[in-house]
Amino acid sequence: MLLKLFKNKVKLTKVQIRACCSSVQGEPKGPSVKTPIPGPNSKKLHAELHKIQYAGTIQLFINYLKSIGNYLVDVDGNVILDTFSQISAAPLGYNHPELLKVFKNDDNLRRLVNRPALGLFPGDDYPEKVKNIFSQISPCLPKIYLMMCGACSNENAFKHLFLAYQRKKRGNKPFTEEEKTSALLNKPPGCPNLTILSFHNAFLGRTFACLAATHSKFIQKVDLPSIDWPAAHFPKYKYPLEENKRENEEEDRKCLAEVEDLMQKYEKKGTPVAGVAVEPLQSEAGNYEASPEFFQQLQKIVKKNNAYLLFDEVQTGGGASGKFWFHEHFDLETPPDVITFSKKMQLGGYFHSEELTPDVPYRIFNTWMGDPGKLMLLEVIIEVMRKQNLLDTVQKTGKKLKCGLHELESEFSNLINSVRGVGTLLAFDAKDENMRSEFSKKLLNKGVLVGNCGSKGIRFRPALTFEESHVDIFLDKFREVLKEINK
Repeated sequence: MLLKLFKNKVKLTKVQIRACCSSVQGEPKGPSVKTPIPGPNSKKLHAELHKIQYAGTIQLFINYLKSIGNYLVDVDGNVILDTFSQISAAPLGYNHPELLKVFKNDDNLRRLVNRPALGLFPGDDYPEKVKNIFSQISPCLPKIYLMMCGACSNENAFKHLFLAYQRKKRGNKPFTEEEKTSALLNKPPGCPNLTILSFHNAFLGRTFACLAATHSKFIQKVDLPSIDWPAAHFPKYKYPLEENKRENEEEDRKCLAEVEDLMQKYEKKGTPVAGVAVEPLQSEAGNYEASPEFFQQLQKIVKKNNAYLLFDEVQTGGGASGKFWFHEHFDLETPPDVITFSKKMQLGGYFHSEELTPDVPYRIFNTWMGDPGKLMLLEVIIEVMRKQNLLDTVQKTGKKLKCGLHELESEFSNLINSVRGVGTLLAFDAKDENMRSEFSKKLLNKGVLVGNCGSKGIRFRPALTFEESHVDIFLDKFREVLKEINK
């Protein structure tokens, strides 16, 4: 039925429909380009939107009724293989049949339209729903708070770290009158001098505190007041990894020593580090990775300094590394104290340890405290992942894609280098920024969408349903681009 509906409504005359080799029925067999991209309809809509808001970031306008699986269909009828999946936020691709069923259920529809303030008036099914969904994917942390997005998850998680740090320092005693009155004036001791340590090239979000811990691009921060929070260097490895083991181990040691030095420095100046926030893979900055040993030692340093460790898994959580959580690759002694998430999880939030549980109401609070509609979608996404063994798919697909990129890197070493990453969270560098732009533009006009990262990197953030056949299409198209440029 879905296949028939897709044929009748989409009318993609130049695209054959795949048989049964896709996990989403009705996917096109491959890209189909009818106009230059962006096409005339996209440009027209861009001009209309630009009249009412600054639209400088908009790349394309998409027909989401016709998009399916791993393929976007734009408003000009171009069928585009999507390796970026809404900045890593579409776990099953577009219009997955199981997700389309969710709000055809009348009970689910009522839960969707009656949008509750969950911190005050959750529904009668809410405790069981949260427990059943998150117990399946919990990173061995017992408590959870739900939020709306990645930035608000990190913002509230930072608050959570400060609250726990001060409660421990206070010895779990009640607030003093001086703390109560000075807090209203934004002064110590009620508003203590505490910091979060993050890393150069980190991207932790665009809200106020998150920007203080973000160090990836000046355009995200310039003109905005900020806070004196320390940043250590994140390892920058040489590639191939196996040929630069000694240099990369030395890079780990240098970066870890800087973390320890900064924590001691800020302690001495009276603004101790309450928490260290780190991405297991620095996505926005360039898909920069660090070794399991780096993260193991980082955890030990944080514990030794009586601080808390936060892993930002907003972009890496949800299975794209081949494990549900990226930090599972690191074999840590204990789970991190806090793990934030969003994107593929559909809503934001964070897991945390028992020690961090607040002891009075309204310490972490907002109107929504999550999103029941997105929770229903997540429940189905997890079920589809389990039934279709999508973590296995990611591992196979990632291996094939990485091997293919290494082959192209060897053949066109003058054009691309530094293939890196885990699972399908992969990237490579172009020779320079201009060539990166040329790669992206040429690929798009061959019907393949990729994402940028760092100053000259291209990153992959495909859906979990991205398969080996999709890898073949990408590699063929990219080889064509490389040959055209290398003439």
